[in-house]
Amino acid sequence: MGLIEVNGIRVQAFHGCLEEEGRIGGNYRVDVSVEGDFSRAEATDQLEDTVDYGKVAAIVREQMAIRRKLIEHVCKHIMVALKEQWPQHRHWQVRVVKERPPIHGNVEEAVYTMKG
Repeated sequence: MGLIEVNGIRVQAFHGCLEEEGRIGGNYRVDVSVEGDFSRAEATDQLEDTVDYGKVAAIVREQMAIRRKLIEHVCKHIMVALKEQWPQHRHWQVRVVKERPPIHGNVEEAVYTMKG
């Protein structure tokens, strides 16, 4: 078993329940990991035998570009898109971090993590 992690995918997106968030946007970080049998990639040294980091980042950027209210909803759509691209890998984790959410007080980040 192996673990691939693509961490710190940074995007500006327009998620949130507040109207201003749809206009101004905010900074987000997304971390993705997948656990599975990567022995074929270990043996062949071929990109098609593993999870392509570039495609992971592209899927995240594509899904983050679609305005949604909740990071939970965003996270679910990222997870679904990753599983559609690589259905053979079953143990995914997606973590969406909303930096400096516009809530009362000094809050560094709001985070939602989904495993599936």
